[in-house]
Amino acid sequence: MKRLRINMFLAGSVAALCSLHLPAIAQENMSKVTPDALTWKDNPAFPKGIKVAVLVGDPTKVGEVNVLRLKFPANFQMPPHTHPYSEVVTVISGPIGTSHGEKFEKKGEMMKAGSLWVYPAKHAHYAWTEGEEAILQVQFTGPGGIDYINPADDPRKN
Repeated sequence: MKRLRINMFLAGSVAALCSLHLPAIAQENMSKVTPDALTWKDNPAFPKGIKVAVLVGDPTKVGEVNVLRLKFPANFQMPPHTHPYSEVVTVISGPIGTSHGEKFEKKGEMMKAGSLWVYPAKHAHYAWTEGEEAILQVQFTGPGGIDYINPADDPRKN
């Protein structure tokens, strides 16, 4: 009986661990992406000037792993906003400032290429660039989405 309980516990633990990795396992196709093959597009959910390239996934699909690149122009301010998902962000090139809160304030150091941060779901944050363009890589599990703290900042409403 004790052995049965241990085996049931182990089976349950393995099932729980596997369920945490289902989105990653769901990627069925091998893919490679080179920087020169990226297609940069405007996205109506982002302020004018930001370009987006989808490297992996479909941001409209539930449970799908997504990897995007976002290109911010020089001297740009991304207003405070949240996402319905947790995101892992890596700086690919150029310095960029990022902080959290519902009020935009340039506080903190500029993050350099190779820097990484994680924002939990529904956590208000914002970003800015100074004299040069910056490219970020953002990873999340879909569906994608963005909600601006100040509705007047939402370009979809203009």
